[in-house]
Amino acid sequence: MSQFKDLFSGQAALYSQYRPQYPPQLFEWVSKLVNRHRLAWDCATGSGQAATGLAPYFDNVVATDASERQIAAAAQHPGVEYRVATAYESGLDDHSTDLVTVAQAIHWFDHEAFYAEVKRVLRAGGALAVWGYGDPVIDSVRLDRIVHDYNRGTIEDYWMPERQIILDGYTTIPFPFREVDAPLMTLQVRWTLAELAGYMRTWSATVNYASRHGGDPVAPVEAALAEHWGPPDRRHLIQWPLHIRAGFL
Repeated sequence: MSQFKDLFSGQAALYSQYRPQYPPQLFEWVSKLVNRHRLAWDCATGSGQAATGLAPYFDNVVATDASERQIAAAAQHPGVEYRVATAYESGLDDHSTDLVTVAQAIHWFDHEAFYAEVKRVLRAGGALAVWGYGDPVIDSVRLDRIVHDYNRGTIEDYWMPERQIILDGYTTIPFPFREVDAPLMTLQVRWTLAELAGYMRTWSATVNYASRHGGDPVAPVEAALAEHWGPPDRRHLIQWPLHIRAGFL
């Protein structure tokens, strides 16, 4: 049985508070992949950013995560049923599901085991859509350089190898489905310094670095950013290109 890599339970509360939300047009597009909208399965839901975005388009959304702490911290929504389950044993019925989604997580999966589960639960005409984002780009060259130097300098050696899969835009993973062209989309937010720092503390490499060395490695970065940020409540534009793959059985 494929093992669950529990990299985010320890910062479930931070994850829920500081991970960026996906653009509404993403959910509009993925919902149009299928002609029936009874059930969507959002796998590895984390704090539910994708599940709650799907909810307006489907009668029911089942959102699973192998982490009990992530499920406990997930955003509640009347159209979303949260369950603790792995990507390989969803608990869903055979051929019951119209759409399966994975947001910012498929690079951690055993792909063969996950795809077998997808093919089991999808109905005829059902679709799988996966997406993720890599490094942020900030609207100030100086601020962007400070974050880049932390990301690609201080904590570079503390990223897991799977990180490269998402930096490659998911182009290197197997995808045994009838693939469709996905639109170009950008995830963007306007964040205060506190929000950006909170997001950086959710990074698995930040957690790994702190586990090895102790302390809070983001604190000196936050102080360096503050020197050039402007007023603390100023909101800078931060963007990530979304990498999307989608297809049918």
